[in-house]
Amino acid sequence: MKLFIDGDAFVNLLKPIVLKAIERLSIETIVIANKKINIGKSKHIEYIIVDQGADEADHKIVDMCEEGDLVITADIPLADRIITKNAHAIDHRGELYSVDNIKQYLAMRNLMETIRDTGEMTGGPKAYGQKNAHEFANQFNAFLTKHYKTN
Repeated sequence: MKLFIDGDAFVNLLKPIVLKAIERLSIETIVIANKKINIGKSKHIEYIIVDQGADEADHKIVDMCEEGDLVITADIPLADRIITKNAHAIDHRGELYSVDNIKQYLAMRNLMETIRDTGEMTGGPKAYGQKNAHEFANQFNAFLTKHYKTN
């Protein structure tokens, strides 16, 4: 299993959590973004910068991701594409996307986008905080315990 990080919107609070797991388990990790992102220094992390463009990082992640890999992303359409490849996706708040729930998340996202496009002010998500980072850490560690096999 490889770990892919959608770096374009990666939350700073998660960097030490993810880096600690990468180092502890020697997880091959690829951070993909359209600008320089630094999760931390590790021989297990490869950084890839893609061309500017709304979905360039997403396309690269989908191209490189294989069955069983894990992608950390807050991008629901990307998560849907990952799930379709029989890989796994988790968001920054600890939601583990799956075949059972991704279409519901995608439908809700599309509905909210349609509402915003009509000029309705819906507000954004709640501010990201320590509680969210803790929920992510718990879900991330549970996933690794269940799915990651060390060499």
